[in-house]
Amino acid sequence: MKRLDKKGISGSFVTALIFGITALIVSIIIALVIISSLNDSSLLTSTRPLTAITNESFSGIAQGVWVNHTGYTLAGASASNLVSGSFVITKAWNQTAKTEFLIGNISVTAGGVIKNTSATNYPNATISYTYLTKSPEEITSGLMSANFTSGIDNVSAKIPTVLLVGAIVLILSILALLVGVWQKMRMGGGSI
Repeated sequence: MKRLDKKGISGSFVTALIFGITALIVSIIIALVIISSLNDSSLLTSTRPLTAITNESFSGIAQGVWVNHTGYTLAGASASNLVSGSFVITKAWNQTAKTEFLIGNISVTAGGVIKNTSATNYPNATISYTYLTKSPEEITSGLMSANFTSGIDNVSAKIPTVLLVGAIVLILSILALLVGVWQKMRMGGGSI
């Protein structure tokens, strides 16, 4: 009967465990670098859809509207996956006087709230503007990054358990080897 080399078995087990955990850590780092590079670069932002809103009306708001002075929130601010700070006013129109406002007097906050340096009350005003929403690729990459981060947390929580199981198996292997040597010595076999 062929004798098994128990030292070689336990040594290969430890080596496989170390290489397995190292390969897992290296592959996670590589994947994290790829995903974070995609999120940080402008590769995915070039396909953001531009939405144009024409003649959004301020009429119907109680006590008239001070164009951009009332803190009116543009309807586009409620768009899903809105790119913060992407609002651009293209036209502001006084319906009553049939005149255009100076766009330079109008500003929009990152959240889509309009402001005005003019203090004139325009009860019948409309405004046209554009804004960007995130591209489907950008949304997917963001979700993937969040899922990946929580996945790393789950895997890293399991590494101590894997190492503990590996240590227990190694200790049991050594104990089995020692029991085998002890039994041979008891029988008077002297050599291994």
